[in-house]
Amino acid sequence: MSYYERHVFFCCNQREAGAQCCNNHGSQKMREYAKDRVKQLKLDGPGKVRINQSGCLDRCEQGPVLVVYPEAVWYTYVDKEDIDEIISEHLQNGRVVKRLRI
Repeated sequence: MSYYERHVFFCCNQREAGAQCCNNHGSQKMREYAKDRVKQLKLDGPGKVRINQSGCLDRCEQGPVLVVYPEAVWYTYVDKEDIDEIISEHLQNGRVVKRLRI
């Protein structure tokens, strides 16, 4: 059994000026928001959900991106409402958010 039920990685990579990257779309702030929200909902900790940042996940053209394991479901997002939907649907209820899936 995995240490976490779900492990979420937010790409927070910063590329050189002018290059497309997730960090230019606020991925660091969205990761912090998701981490805080998961804690508020008491979904964090061993056997539950872990939110981490990652380096480049090599999907810059579709960014910002995050990936949820163990399902390996990739998402893009625009705002906190999208993050809330991923948390409530996927992390809490195990349902993939099709409109945000890439």
